[in-house]
Amino acid sequence: MEPRPTGRARARLPLAMAGCALMLAALVVAAIPRHYAAAPASGYHLLKKVVLGGEGFWDYLTCDSAARRVYISRGTHVMVVDADSYAVVGDIPGTEGVHGIALAHEFGRGFTSNGRTNTVTIFDLHTLKILGTAPTGNGPDAILYDPASKRVFTFNGHGGDATAVDAATGTAAGTIALGGRPEFAVADGQGHIYNNLEDKSEVVRIDAQKLTVTARWPLAPCEEPSGMALDSEHRRLFIGCHNRMMAVMDADTGKVLATPPIAEGVDANGFDPEAQLAFSSNGDGTLTVVHEDSPEKFTEVASVPTERGARTMTLDLKTHNIFLVTAEFGPPPSPTPEHPHPRPAVKPGSFMLLVFAP
Repeated sequence: MEPRPTGRARARLPLAMAGCALMLAALVVAAIPRHYAAAPASGYHLLKKVVLGGEGFWDYLTCDSAARRVYISRGTHVMVVDADSYAVVGDIPGTEGVHGIALAHEFGRGFTSNGRTNTVTIFDLHTLKILGTAPTGNGPDAILYDPASKRVFTFNGHGGDATAVDAATGTAAGTIALGGRPEFAVADGQGHIYNNLEDKSEVVRIDAQKLTVTARWPLAPCEEPSGMALDSEHRRLFIGCHNRMMAVMDADTGKVLATPPIAEGVDANGFDPEAQLAFSSNGDGTLTVVHEDSPEKFTEVASVPTERGARTMTLDLKTHNIFLVTAEFGPPPSPTPEHPHPRPAVKPGSFMLLVFAP
């Protein structure tokens, strides 16, 4: 039999065991990725409000983090703003019914989706000069550039399809029937494109090379999906739903993993891969911030007050700032058969850029 430790030796044993436990705990914490250690407070706050003025309503924004520009659709033209000084530095005219802006840096080209003329406007990223146009389906809305296929895709709300355009030549590459009314879309850089079907409450996965739908996934309990963002590393889609939730979907299986709450009137989403934060910009005047605690767990960490009507957003991956736009509103005009639910009138000269910083 081993001799029993003396009193002093017995006192040292718990200390030694405690030290081992602390070392083990430290090793376990160190093994957890930094952004999965805990759900942080978002810290997002208003950094700057800039009145830009100008004519036209608005839809999507796109931030070019490398070139330090923010592109803002304004109904008939695209306003270009410096991402650091917030000054207007250019304008792209003649984009009737413009909804979105896509950037193809390897070709030095930008593209706009023009809903009223069923066209894409192609412009030079350096000079902003218009290089040409390409035809699309009926009512192009969301637009993106897919680096894997080197094609630009428009998602045509009235036609229920998508148009692919060769980014290098500006020529049409084909049309994809989607079977519903498309809303926002994202590309994973591996040849897959994901698109919301608002009227079906579904996500379709598209093969960007073959121009075919390869999967169709229901989004229940999400209804009327609008915005979409992607965590490409962990293969997670973040989808804004009009029944006040953010559906988190596995991009490989189509399984809905979580539905953290958001506010009313979502129209855009974003994802910051460094901070592991997903965002929802809501027309009721809030920005919802959700932390990806792990690929299976998602926690709402903030509902940041913005301004009424700030329903679309873009994220600057360099500074982590978020840009939103809105205006001051007056009473809506009287309903008509063509417009039974008219938008409220925008007060002239009140269009503004909101910059939120972490």
